[in-house]
Amino acid sequence: MAAMTPEQHHLVQRIRTLVDDEPDVREVPMFGGRAIMVNDKMIVSAGKTGDLLVRVAADRHETLLGEPGARRAQMGAGRVMGPGWVTVAPEAIADDDHLTFWVDVAMRHNRTVTGR
Repeated sequence: MAAMTPEQHHLVQRIRTLVDDEPDVREVPMFGGRAIMVNDKMIVSAGKTGDLLVRVAADRHETLLGEPGARRAQMGAGRVMGPGWVTVAPEAIADDDHLTFWVDVAMRHNRTVTGR
C-alpha cells in the first residue's frame, strides 16, 4: 500500500476507532485515498489532505451538502461525482462528534446497500 500522509494516517486511525466493533472492516487504496470498507463496501475514504470522501444515500445527498464543510465530490479536476458521494473538508471533521456524524451517515447507507 502507498504511504499515507500524516493527516491521512491520523484520520484513518480516528475512523478505525469508530468502526472497531464491525465484524468485517478493511482498508484499501482507492480514489487516491485510503478507503475504509465494511462488509466489502466502501463507507469513507481518507484523502491525503485529511479530507473525507463519504458514501451516502443518493436521496440524502442534497440535504447533506448543507452540512458544514460538505461539497459535491470530484474525481480529479472538474469531474464531479454523482449523487451519493460527498467530500468533507478536514476542518469540518476536526472534532470527533462531526467525524462520528459522517461515519454514521455512511454506515446507515452501507447497511441498506446490496452488492458493491
